[in-house]
Amino acid sequence: MQALTGKVSAGLQRPGRGQLVVTNVATPSKNPTSRLAKRSKVEIIKEKSDYLRHPLMEELVNENTYISEDAIQLMKFHGSYQQDHREKRAFGQGKAYMFMMRTRQPAGIVPNRLYLVMDDLADQFGNGTLRLTTRQAYQLHGVLKHDLKTVFSTVIKNMGSTLGACGDVNRNVMGACAPYTNRPDYVYCQKAANDIADLLAPQSGAYYDMWLDGEKFVSIYKEDPKVTADRAFNGYGTNFENSPEPIYGTQFLPRKFKVAVTVPGDNSVDLFTNDLGVIVITDEKGELKGYNLVVGGGMGRTRGNDDTFPRLADPLGYVDKDDLFHAVKAVVAVQRDYGRRDNRQQARLKYLVEDWGIERFKAVTEQYLGKKFGEFVPMPAWEYKDYLGWGEQGDGKLFYGIYVQNGRIKGDQKKALRAVIERFNLPVTLTPHQNIILRDVEPANKDEILAILRAGGVQELVDWDSIDRLSMACPALPLCGLAVTEAERSLPDINQRIRAILTKAGLPAETELHVRMTGCPNGCARPYMAELGFVGDGPNSYAIWLGGNTNQTRLATTYQERVKVKDLEAFLEPIFVAWKDNRRPKESLGDWVARLGHPAVRQAAAAAAATIAAAAATNGNGNGHAPNGNGNGVPPAAAAGKQLAAK
Repeated sequence: MQALTGKVSAGLQRPGRGQLVVTNVATPSKNPTSRLAKRSKVEIIKEKSDYLRHPLMEELVNENTYISEDAIQLMKFHGSYQQDHREKRAFGQGKAYMFMMRTRQPAGIVPNRLYLVMDDLADQFGNGTLRLTTRQAYQLHGVLKHDLKTVFSTVIKNMGSTLGACGDVNRNVMGACAPYTNRPDYVYCQKAANDIADLLAPQSGAYYDMWLDGEKFVSIYKEDPKVTADRAFNGYGTNFENSPEPIYGTQFLPRKFKVAVTVPGDNSVDLFTNDLGVIVITDEKGELKGYNLVVGGGMGRTRGNDDTFPRLADPLGYVDKDDLFHAVKAVVAVQRDYGRRDNRQQARLKYLVEDWGIERFKAVTEQYLGKKFGEFVPMPAWEYKDYLGWGEQGDGKLFYGIYVQNGRIKGDQKKALRAVIERFNLPVTLTPHQNIILRDVEPANKDEILAILRAGGVQELVDWDSIDRLSMACPALPLCGLAVTEAERSLPDINQRIRAILTKAGLPAETELHVRMTGCPNGCARPYMAELGFVGDGPNSYAIWLGGNTNQTRLATTYQERVKVKDLEAFLEPIFVAWKDNRRPKESLGDWVARLGHPAVRQAAAAAAATIAAAAATNGNGNGHAPNGNGNGVPPAAAAGKQLAAK
C-alpha cells in the first residue's frame, strides 16, 4: 500500500471572513486510483463497460442461450449470475445454461404486492421455487436468458429491485428483522438499512437502460432528501466530480461490500461478518442519537490459499446521527481507493483492515469523513434472535415467524403461504436465517391462517428439531458453479444423523447445536460462525469447523479436513461423548471447544473413542469388533480415535 504523506488538519479553517477552506481531505501524495498498477481482468472489463452496459446489452439480445465471460461479470451488478444446471445437461449438447436472479430487499422487508409477483415469477419463469437467502433477499433459480428482461422489468415495476444484488458494489443491506412497531430503535434500524441501500446504489442509469429501455420507472417511493444531499457532498474527497457514478467511478469497488444494521444486543444479522456493521444508538427516551460502527468482517475463503480467511469486524467508533451517510461513504471510499485490484482473492475490505490494523484504517477513514470518530458507546451483550412463532407487534396486530428449511419455499408450503399472504393482504419480512415473518396479522384471523398453513404442510415451530431451526445451508449443487459437494439438499438428513449421534452419546433431547453447511469455502451460509460448520472440500467431503458460539460473536476454526459423509457417526460420536463428559453445566459445544482448545478436544475425543471401541468389542459381532459400513470389522470409533490422536 502507498504510504500517506502530507498534513491532516483538525478540521475546517476559515481565512478571515472568507469561505470555509477544506484542508483535511485524504492526503496521499498521489491518489491510489490514479496509479498504473497491475489490475485483474475484471477491473479492465468494468472500465471498458460504459458503466456496466457493454457488451452485456448486445449479448442479451443475440440467439445464444448464454452470455460471455465479460458479460457475466457485468450481469452480476444487475443482480444475476449465469449458472449451469449440472443435472440437466443433455448428452452432446453441452452445458444447460440458466440464470439466478437475486433481489435487493433492505432489512428483508417485502410488500404484499412484490411477494405475490415473486411467487408468480417462480412458477412462470423459474424452477417453481423461491429461495430465501442468508442476506434477507430472494433468489429465483432457473430463469432462461430469453426471459430475463421480462422477469427483471416485472420486479422493477412491482416495488422491487435487483440493482446491486451482486457485483463489486454494496450488496443487500441487512437489518434486524424484528417487526415491532412500538420499538423506535428497530424503526430507526430498518430506515437506516433502506437509506444506506439507496445511498450506495449505482447511479449511472445503466440498469434502467438494460431492463426498461431507458425509462427510469417512476414509483411512489422517493429516497430521503438527506440521502441525495449527502451522496452529492464532496467536501473531503469521497466523490468523483461530474461522474455518472459519484461514489464508485468507472472501476466501482475492488470486490463486493456488505453492510448490516441492528440495535444493541440483537445479533440476528451476524453483524461481525460484514464489511461494515451499523448499530443504532438511542437515548433513554428512545430518540436517535447516533451509531456505533464496526468494520472489516467477511466470511469468504479460497480453497488452498492460506492467505484467505474469515474475519470478524473490529470496532471503528461512533458517529452522530447526522454523520451516518458521510461515515458510510468514507469507509467505502477507503476500500475503493486502497483495496487491492490486482488480486480479487485479497480484495475484500477485511484484508485491508487486517493489513493496516484498525488504528491506521480509522485514521485514513477520518480524512474522508472530515472529523474524528467518537468513542464506541457501551452496549449490552449480544444475543441471537430469530423471531419465529407468534408475537405482538405493539400496534394491536400480530406477527408470525415461519421456519423455512434451508430457505427453500416449494410445493404445498409455497401454495399455502401464497394463499395466506394474498387472502389477508400481508406484508412479510425475510430474515437473515432464511425464514419468513408474516406481518400485520389481525388477531381475529390467527386461527384461519394456521388452518390454511397446516393444510399446506407448514409445521408448527415445536414440530421442528432445534438443530434444524438453528441451521443454515447454501444452495450448492446442482446450480452453483463453485460448489464441490452438496449443502442444501444434504443438510436435513445430516441434521437427523447429528441428533441421533447426540442421543447415542447420552446428551439430553433438548440439546441445541448451531450447524451450518456450505458446498465450498466461500462461506455463503456463514459456516465459520457455527458451533459445528461443514465446509465442502470435495465430493461428499467436508472440512469440519468447531468453536463458534451461539450469539455469533466468535469464529470457529478448522478442526479436520476431508471428513467423508459416510464417516460422520464415527467422527462425531467421540467428540460429543467427550463434550458430555467434560463440559460445565449447560455449556454449549462451541463454548466447550473454545475453552479447551483443539488439542485438548482431540485428546478427550480420542479417549472417548477408545472407550466406545472397548464397549463395542465387548458387545460386538463375535470377532471382538462391532460391525461397520465397510464390513472389515474395524471399530469406526477406534479408527476415528487413532485419527484424532494422530492430529
